Order: sequence, then C-alpha cells, then structure tokens
Amino acid sequence: MRVQQRAADAFTEETLDPGNWREALALSRQIVEDAVAYLRDVRDRPVWRQMSPEVRACFLTPLPRAPQPLADIYGTITETVMQYPMGNIHPRFWSWYMGTSNFTGALGEFLAAIQGSNVGGGDHAAALMDQQVVNWCKEMIGFPDSASGTLVSGGSMANLICLTVARNEKSGVDVREHGLGALRKPLRFYGSDQIHGCHRKAMEALGLGNCALRRIPTDRELRIDIGALRSAIAEDRAAGFQPACIIASAGTVNTGAIDDLVATGALAAEEDLWLHVDGCIGALLAIAPENAYRVAGIERAHSVALDPHKWLHAPFEAGCALVRDASAHRKTFSATHEYLATTARGLASAPWLHEYGLQTSRGFKALKIWMSLKEHGIEKFGRLIDQNIAQARYLAELIEAEPVLELAAPTNINIVCFRYRRHDFDRAALKSVNSEIMLRLQEEGIAALSDTTVHSEHCLRVAINNHRTRRGDLELLLKAVVRLGDDIVRGSRALPQA
Repeated sequence: MRVQQRAADAFTEETLDPGNWREALALSRQIVEDAVAYLRDVRDRPVWRQMSPEVRACFLTPLPRAPQPLADIYGTITETVMQYPMGNIHPRFWSWYMGTSNFTGALGEFLAAIQGSNVGGGDHAAALMDQQVVNWCKEMIGFPDSASGTLVSGGSMANLICLTVARNEKSGVDVREHGLGALRKPLRFYGSDQIHGCHRKAMEALGLGNCALRRIPTDRELRIDIGALRSAIAEDRAAGFQPACIIASAGTVNTGAIDDLVATGALAAEEDLWLHVDGCIGALLAIAPENAYRVAGIERAHSVALDPHKWLHAPFEAGCALVRDASAHRKTFSATHEYLATTARGLASAPWLHEYGLQTSRGFKALKIWMSLKEHGIEKFGRLIDQNIAQARYLAELIEAEPVLELAAPTNINIVCFRYRRHDFDRAALKSVNSEIMLRLQEEGIAALSDTTVHSEHCLRVAINNHRTRRGDLELLLKAVVRLGDDIVRGSRALPQA
C-alpha cells in the first residue's frame, strides 16, 4: 500500500484545460470583441499587403519546448496572422473564386471545435446535423430524398468523390477488389476545354491518367460543344475505349460559362453514360430567384459537386458531394472493420458516415453551414447570388463605357474578364501592362484580381463571389485600373511595342 502511495505521489497527471478558467474567459471575451471589430472594420484595411521580413521571421522560430502565456500567444497572432490575411473576406477581393465567410458561420466553427465531435459516424447530434445539411443541399438543387451525399473539404474533393463512384459504376468490373488491371476497355471521361484543373488530378488519383479525360472544344460562349462531344464519344467507342462519364460545368472557373445541362443530360442518357455536374461555381444558382433557369437540368445529374464555402459563404472549408444513387455511393467507399462494427444499441447504432467518402475521421463542418442557413434563410442567400450577378453586369457596363478597357469574354454570371488596351501595343506588351496593373492593385491594397487566358488572349479576371461588395467598390476598381494603366504606359518605354 505504501509503495502505491509513493508512486501516486511521484506522478502528477496533467491536462490541456486552462489552469485558470476565469483568465481564460476574460481572454476569450477579448478575442470575440476583437473579432467583431475585425469584421466590422474590414473595409478600412487594405485588401492585401506584403509581409515585412520581421513578420516572416516569426514563422521560422523553432519548435516550442516550454509553455507560454496564452495572452502573449494571442498578441503574436494579432500582430502577424490577423494583420496579413489572404484578403478574401474584404469587399474588394475578387481573385480566383472564393466565398467571404460570415460571422455566424465563424461562431459555428468555434462551437463545432468546442463540441469536438468526430462525424465519421456514431449516434450523436453532430452526425444527424451533418446528414441534415446534406439533405438541405439535395433540396437546393432538386435532388430526390433518396439521394445521398457527404460533406468534404471543398470542390476538388467533392468532384473526386463523385468521379470515383462514376468510375466504379461504369467500369463493368469490381475495381475495388481487382483494380484497374481488370478493366476490359480503357475508360474515357469527357469535359470541356474550360474544365477545372481538379479533374486532371482526379483522373490521376483514380489511376486512369490524364489521357482518360478528353477535353472537348467549346462554342463562342465557352460552353461544351454538344456536337463535338457526341463525335468524340463515337470515335472513342470505335477505337476500343469505354466512354464512362460526362463532366458538365455549371460555371467554368475562367468565365463562369454554364454547359447546356439539359442537352448533356440527354446525351448521357442516350449513350448510357454517367452525368456528373461540377457545380462548385454555379450549382447554387438553383436557389437564386432571377438566375435559377441557368442551371435547369442539374436535378437530372447522377452526381453533383458544390461548395457551401462559396455562395453560402461558409467559413473555409466546406464542400459537398451529392450522388443520386445512394447504394452506388455507399458501395464505392464502404468497408467492414471489426473495430467499427454496428451495434443494435448505443453509440455505434447509427450509420457510419465515413462510408460515403475517403475520410474516416471527419470534422464537424455542418454546424457553421446550419447556423448561417437558420439565421438568414435560404431565400436571402438566393438574393445575394442574384446581387453578385447584377454587380457583374454593372461592372461589364462600366468597362464597355470606358475607351481604354475592353471585355475579353461575355459576362455570363458573376465573372468578368477584361483588359486595359492600347492599339499601339502588341500582345506581349498588353500582357505586361495588365499583369502590372493586377500586381499594383494588390500591392496598393486597393483590390485583388487574378488573371487568366481566354480565347488565347491574356486578361484580368474579377470573380464577384462576395456578399460585402458594393457597386461603389466596382467604380473604384475601374478608376484605379485606368489610372494605373495610364501610369504604366507613360513609364513603359522599355515595353515591346508593335
């Protein structure tokens, strides 16, 4: 007995909980107050700014060995991370294609971390909420109640999940058991030449290779050419390939072009192919009162990928993969493990949600989406989508009215492609000028744009996926673009000219 007592006295059990809960509460209140001010005053800060060498050095410090006061740690965060963000929550961030988060969603993220559930499975509230949010996503795009889905990190993973189901269903063999070597014919997938880069990664990850994804030419509106698609399918059949899946884009990343989902759906049915819709840009147009018509036919797809962290403005990260055939979905990922056996009662008596994707451990992503939808209602999110599209049209009109600017592609939904132009400058010189405009906009903290190539021409790209943007921000942007372009041209004697 005395030996046990001495052993107990010599061993101090530790925890990661605060040593002083009152101090932890006081600091937490300060963090929340600072967070409210951070969002409230976002318009007063630069969109982006370059980090100083001193700040960069903070991220090169060695592994901490001893404890530090939490208040000091938070002080470091406020001076580094919070002062130098990517900028995507700012009203003049239009680079790439991102949502801008929202305060309620951030609270949901915090509460999800506090509650701490692993949503890989189990009979608990977080798992039920996860399924409820998936059901809401199904309802948004018109999928039947019998369909299934899973929340994932974002569009790349959502597309991979859906294309994995498509591969397995259209392979004609048990790929899970025997691998791709058992295929009787090589599979072919089809998408437009504007398809997102994540699909190449998916083909590679699925073991099919980049050559399995056939890029189909697009029409003047940059939508997949249905006639060319039909011909490609016929050519591949004749050459001994097995056409498996059409990947239709509900909003391309370059210009927001939307493939004809009704026509692609009809062709997929005619050819007995899987129809997958990459809706990470535009699937949620389905909830927008003025623009839902643009994605008519999405409800007939076999699978759809969408991103709640875009037009539902959930904090990163939140994607969703939806599959019409729930049995095919589960069959693609389900595996039996003795340590994850289902029980008739208790914690393990509910479905294992990890059987619908690649992750066994799954974070509680649903709460931040659920809280925002409950607070604002789906109709408001639909109006915000219409608002962004109206803002894009307004920006296009401003560009057309400005002599030194020109549109590079039709403005379809909320992506505007344009360039500063000079008739006495050749293509290389114009690219140099426009690239410099983009960089100076970022460096001066005015706005964040990206650039791309459309119809073989370099251009600037504004993706308005931002509930904080106002028309005045767009007017400010164009004034800055013209000013910077004129300044660059005046000082550009070294630029190549025609």
